This record gives sequence, C-alpha cells and structure tokens, in this order.
Amino acid sequence: MIQAILIVTLVVSDLAVAERAYGEWLGYRVSTRGEISPEQAAGWGTPAVAGSRYLIMQSASGEDVHLRVIERPSTPGFAAMRTHGWNSNEILVEDPLALERKFDGPGSPFTVIGRTAPLTSSPKVTAMQALGPAGELNYFTRIPSGGGTFIKTPARAFVDRTFIVVLGGPSMSAMRTFYRDLLGLAVTEPYLTTVSVLQETLELPKDSKIALALVPISPAFLIELDEYPPVTAPRPRREGDLPPGMAMVSFLVEDLDARPLPWRVPPTVRHEAPYHGRRAGLLVGAAGEWIELVERRIDK
Repeated sequence: MIQAILIVTLVVSDLAVAERAYGEWLGYRVSTRGEISPEQAAGWGTPAVAGSRYLIMQSASGEDVHLRVIERPSTPGFAAMRTHGWNSNEILVEDPLALERKFDGPGSPFTVIGRTAPLTSSPKVTAMQALGPAGELNYFTRIPSGGGTFIKTPARAFVDRTFIVVLGGPSMSAMRTFYRDLLGLAVTEPYLTTVSVLQETLELPKDSKIALALVPISPAFLIELDEYPPVTAPRPRREGDLPPGMAMVSFLVEDLDARPLPWRVPPTVRHEAPYHGRRAGLLVGAAGEWIELVERRIDK
C-alpha cells in the first residue's frame, strides 16, 4: 500500500534556528512557508496548531521528499530516543565523514553523538548520527554506488533526502502486526542488535541488545522498527497538539480506499503544499506514531 516517504514533520520551538541549521548546514531549500490553516490543523485533529508558523524544505537534489518544520512550544518530558514513536530521520549523504568534520566545527547546530562507521549488517554502508538544534536525531548515511542490501539509491547531493524513518516502540510483535497485517507491507523477522546511540542515551549496558526489524517500501525507502526497553515511555502530547519532536511521517499511497483502516482523521482533500489537491488521512500506529497517508492520484 505504502509507496514512498513524502514528508517528515518536525516540531521545534524556534523555527528560525531550525531553518538556519537545515539550510546553511545541510543545503536544504525552503519551498513553502506560512502559517498552519484551520483546515490543515483539522486534517490532523490538532486545533491548537492552527496559526503556527511552518516551513517546508527540500534537499538540493530536488527530490519529492520534504521536511516540514512547525514551530510549537516545547513539551515537558520529551527527549529523543526516550519515548515511543518516530525517533530518527535517516538521510542520504555523499560523505558522512566530511559532514561529521563540518559538524565538529565552530558554530555548528548539530552535535555528533555517533561517529562515522560501517554498519555491522552491511559494512559497505557508512553512517554518522547527530542531534539537531531541537534535540532531534538524524542519521546521515552513505549508500555505495552499487546499493545496499535493501536500499539501492545513493545520494544525489552532498546531503540528500530522507530514505529511512525509525520507529521505537515497546512491542515488536505489535509493530510488526500493524505494518504487515493492517498496511499490507512485508516485514522482516526481527533480530537482536546493538544500537550504540540508544544504549548511551538510555545508559544501558554496552552489551545490551534490542530487537530490530525492517519494513522495505521500495528500493528507495524503508521503515525500521526498534523494540525499545522498558525504561522508555509513551510520548507526552498536549491536548489538541502534535506530538513533539519527529511528530509525523507522511507516506504516498496509490489508493486510500484500498484497505479498511482505523482512521484518526478520515481522508479529506488537502490543498496546501505539498498535497496540491490530493486526499490525506491520519492513522496512529502500534507505538503511538502518527502516520499520514497521502493519495498519489488527484483525479478521485
């Protein structure tokens, strides 16, 4: 059903700081800016968000994958990798080591928390992890020209687009069931692995492991499922507001009517960028993650 990642929505307390970070340091360009309309807020069931300043950015490659940044007050009790939901945005880059050196320089809004290294599961793929100005976690990953195990599309700019979104939740079984049975996607069998940035953040033993599974969407996109330990908690959220941090991921689908789904907000036609007259609806997943499904077609 899901075909591609369309939008990663990030909630920040200072829009100007986020714009500078992603614009000046990652080369992202602003394609749209404005205030969230009451109609758009209603499309998420979040009346408190109406009137909030936002912007939409794209990587220098110009691919149809967007970063939507919305300015909202900070939410007490939230920190990346400590709560359930969307926890990491993984971005294609040409040279993570060069980007790491840039982040180590003066004035950087990004803090490196995981140095560039090959992935244990795929040594030809290298990645670096850094926290952004709102405490958001980003992975910056190089896929070789021949492709990796699942992803076959290398970066087309020094810093390119999102290609993986990482979900953390308390039950691997529940997450796999949701994406496999409800959304009809293939899900790999889980395996145990170390995730150093998670271990350090949660102060877990260095030899501790978590269960991890993958949800391939296409040769260009996938979802990673991480089973978080009991020290993590559901994400706090103000009534009528978006979840803090990496608030929502929007995916392209061919037909919103293809499967019966438990909508939080049923599909409606949306006219704001980057919907441009397409229908979109909102789901909440097994880990409390907000999932927006956007119909590819406009002719319905």
